[in-house]
Amino acid sequence: MSISIVKIGGNVIDEPKVLAKFLSDFASLPSPKVLVHGGGKLATRLSQKLEFPTRMIEGRRVTDAETLKVVTMVYAGLVNKQIIASLQSLGCNAIGLSGADANIIPAKRRSATPIDYGFVGDIDPRDIHSDTIVTLLKSGITPVFCALTHDGQGSMLNSNADSVASALAVALSAHDTAQLVYCFEQRGVLKDLNDPESLISVITPDVYQDLRSQGIVSKGMIPKIDNAFNAIRQGVSSVVIKHSDNLKNNIGTTIKMS
Repeated sequence: MSISIVKIGGNVIDEPKVLAKFLSDFASLPSPKVLVHGGGKLATRLSQKLEFPTRMIEGRRVTDAETLKVVTMVYAGLVNKQIIASLQSLGCNAIGLSGADANIIPAKRRSATPIDYGFVGDIDPRDIHSDTIVTLLKSGITPVFCALTHDGQGSMLNSNADSVASALAVALSAHDTAQLVYCFEQRGVLKDLNDPESLISVITPDVYQDLRSQGIVSKGMIPKIDNAFNAIRQGVSSVVIKHSDNLKNNIGTTIKMS
């Protein structure tokens, strides 16, 4: 049986009804499965209440020392444990984890040049201790990861949730067939963001280059698709980008090498 690695975006987490529907669908998926979640807007709101400034560079959060405290509290604490409690109520025996737990996802702090993003971690799938995940899966336990890793020297690191999911899928593909699913608030990759019917069903590298050159794929969708292709190249059997409501059906954008 293949392992499903499913990632949900922050916009899903920000909508309680949408999240509840997604978690119900996820709980009913056949095991083994792994869930990866982003943080949503709660960390930004909490930073504002604590009067910590939020700095963004090219749409990416700068994680200084104070921001790191906030995202650790929110991502690994409140958001993660609310998801775990919901899954338990749905009969899915889940465990909430960060990359620091059991040293599962070590990472390297990103270089400060050319841009210093602070306590941000980049992951090499070869460093992931996937044996621990497999042990949990064989015990009937579903791991739920927040997008926090660690540097092995005592510091947590904020990592991109899409990258965490991709790296986990690559690492787990060494044990079994692994499929990666990115769930967010759109039906998939769209030709026109204002037209949900303009779904692009398949993206190959050539199609991807055309979409980028035309500006159809831009901003946050670029790293998502880059991560998808990296996963395919490193052994993941399939990658699909879809709406969180469509987790259990075939509507979405499939990433293929040809």
